[in-house]
Amino acid sequence: MGVVRRDGGGHRGSESRVRSHGMSYHQGRMGQLPIDRLIVVSNRLPNVVMDEEVGAWRAHPSSGGLVTALTPVLLERGGVWIGWRGTSQGPHLDEPIAGTSRGVTYTLKSVMLSEEEVDRYYAGFSNEVVWPLFHDLQSRCNFDPAYWHAYRAVNRKFAQAIAESVTANDLVWVHDYHLMLVARELHNMGVRARVAFFLHIPFPPLDMYMKLPWRQDILEGLLEYDLLGFQTLRDRNNLTYCVENLMKSRHIDVRRRVTTITMPRREVMVGAFPISIDFGGFARQAAQEAVTTRRRELRRALPNRQILLGIDRLDYSKGIPERLRAFGNALGRFEELRGKVSLLQIVVPSREDIPEYQELKAKVELLVGEINGRFTRPGWIPIHYMFRGLDRTELLAYYRAADVALVTPLKDGMNLIAKEYCAANVDGNGVLILSEFAGAATQLGGQSLLVNPYDIEGMAGAIRRAFNMSAEERRLRMRRLRRSIGRRDVFWWLDSFLRSAMAAGRTAEAEFPAPRVL
Repeated sequence: MGVVRRDGGGHRGSESRVRSHGMSYHQGRMGQLPIDRLIVVSNRLPNVVMDEEVGAWRAHPSSGGLVTALTPVLLERGGVWIGWRGTSQGPHLDEPIAGTSRGVTYTLKSVMLSEEEVDRYYAGFSNEVVWPLFHDLQSRCNFDPAYWHAYRAVNRKFAQAIAESVTANDLVWVHDYHLMLVARELHNMGVRARVAFFLHIPFPPLDMYMKLPWRQDILEGLLEYDLLGFQTLRDRNNLTYCVENLMKSRHIDVRRRVTTITMPRREVMVGAFPISIDFGGFARQAAQEAVTTRRRELRRALPNRQILLGIDRLDYSKGIPERLRAFGNALGRFEELRGKVSLLQIVVPSREDIPEYQELKAKVELLVGEINGRFTRPGWIPIHYMFRGLDRTELLAYYRAADVALVTPLKDGMNLIAKEYCAANVDGNGVLILSEFAGAATQLGGQSLLVNPYDIEGMAGAIRRAFNMSAEERRLRMRRLRRSIGRRDVFWWLDSFLRSAMAAGRTAEAEFPAPRVL
């Protein structure tokens, strides 16, 4: 039997959140949905398989916004979560994975991928083609045809796993850019269940999307879904504009909040559903004594100064070098900042085996050294740099200790760091500096300091403005940010998406009156 750690946000923790926050919320709404089960499909299962000892594999349930949002529905209705197990090791790992769902009302089903499939479908097509292209960084793309063939084959493998589990009245909900062809493969297999899709990253504009050699295949594959969900109206409009220009015999109705694309044999609904966080959970955890104690320790270590915070996964889309240059520019131009601010830049390791990411890490560390070498003086170091992950208590303590958060990606689907920082800011005195190219800017832009991450001097000016902002303005802005996020939290996102999926499902039922049960 697999050993499962239950502290730190596993399924048992999720169950308690359902009782304290989500269950009363969901019972009135989710009980009305005309589905038997929810089948969630994502590249990775909601757990981490680790070889902690020689020959001893353990599956640790993971936390995160998606897991937090979907667990209440799966617990209430039952269902299946399908995904890759995170390793290409043998089938004996199904037992520790199954152990993480034992005793609850839904099951985890793993998709086995070979090392070559992981290399070409995941590291290759997903992260060397789709990821950079959809983030407007086409110069980083590697359009290797072998990647495309692997991507199609793995999407077919995921579809087969779904076909083995789906029943007539289930809703299949597929997540993210790794699996854009699953609905088409399901239809090719004769499966006629309702299938929805949510893209967590941006969708590119037409001139960028046109550079994709397989643009027609991807677009046709996406239009096999009954509902397409995007983070922002800009992403939704980018998709519909691509359809207008690349597809024939279609009509697009944009009069409603959710757009309808009508083709000769089917209708597809397309909407913007900005993902969010468990605001109440973050706020409650941020107020806990362990977090408060750790926050005091951080403030004592950096006395008499304002703390600026950057937390990012190691990725070229996050704009870390640009942020560091802006901070250095601010120190050079605005003397009043010297000795009065410190930047805590935390970079979470990611894809360290890829040369491009190794180069990015080296660039970041070189910039940190250059800025510290130029401005450091006795008793003050401008940048405190950490290359590691943080546990939940430490993360919340950093959020609460920070006077200013720098969330400045070059482009991001949403960026939940911005929302987490605000939710954890229970003291109500933080300032959010936010990239206008993050999806979160649509909701949070009015009360944050919006910046163009390519504008180094503009970002430096925003740092100075945040430093000099009055306590009254800080509190007013943060209060409005927190109210907005609290109203549109992750459960609001889930509810709005599933309701639209049910409307799209009625269209699917009209087209396919007798779904096939496998």
